Amino acid sequence: MNGYDIRRPTEADAAAIHELVAEHDTRILGKPDATLEDVAEILGELELATDGWLVYDGERLVGWGWASPKGTSDNVDIDVQARVADVGDWLWERVLERAVEIARDLGHAQARVDIGVYREDAALRAAAEERGLAAATSFHRMRIDHTKDAEVAGPGIPSGVTVERGDPGQERLRTAHRIQQEGFARHFGFVPRTFDEWTSDMEASSANDWSQLLVARVDGEPAAMLLGTNHFVSDEDCGYVRTLAVLPAFRSRGLGRLLLREAFAADARRGRAGTILHVDSNNVTPALDLYLSVGMRPVLAIDAWRADLPTGLR
Repeated sequence: MNGYDIRRPTEADAAAIHELVAEHDTRILGKPDATLEDVAEILGELELATDGWLVYDGERLVGWGWASPKGTSDNVDIDVQARVADVGDWLWERVLERAVEIARDLGHAQARVDIGVYREDAALRAAAEERGLAAATSFHRMRIDHTKDAEVAGPGIPSGVTVERGDPGQERLRTAHRIQQEGFARHFGFVPRTFDEWTSDMEASSANDWSQLLVARVDGEPAAMLLGTNHFVSDEDCGYVRTLAVLPAFRSRGLGRLLLREAFAADARRGRAGTILHVDSNNVTPALDLYLSVGMRPVLAIDAWRADLPTGLR
């Protein structure tokens, strides 16, 4: 990489990285899709001394890449953004090498590497395919708009069902964690998290808001949970359903629809323009149909590209 300045990122680089990412998003989508807060959140999750790279051409940032493990699993998320082709090639080599190193250090025989690619991003899709990654599933961003004269009351609660709202205590947080872990156990990219790991992950984000946690019980038994956050407030003026999970024994009873409508009503009362969420189109449950049935519409598709790379361990 002669002629370039290569160094590790710091939290102070968030603005320069955001400018790079926003330029890429605007070229692909017509507008930025990440906020400065989103970039800062990624930087806060990375081991900056080992797992990220910045490439400068003089004073101009021309590339950024990173690799980040999911807990102690073999799954490693990566990303590469570059303004210059040879910088992109160099970063791809670095992040894949680092992904293998991370998985090896954790004792795994393979690194399961994932990268999210906008459906419209032909260049990044080609780069992933060239390096042996293949499309594994697709995530759709769904949205519903809340008009000023929309009904803001929540739906009627069926007999035997209760919904716990407001600032939760430890007991409700632990109940929500158990539902989330059991409800997502068979989903794409799921990695088990202890209660402390889960709460730490959530609270690391400035967009987290435990008061938006809903827990539904059926005849007193924990059955479903929804966690809303503020991830899309600053750029879209929308609420965000970060997690919706229903325990297998309580599926097909309308609990997911009930919690979604509760969340929509709460966002409308807050004066938000709409509510957004992401859904895996290959979900083990028919989640996409659920979101369509409550009036949401797809506004963006993000494909997850994956490769299993050997680490040399047996």
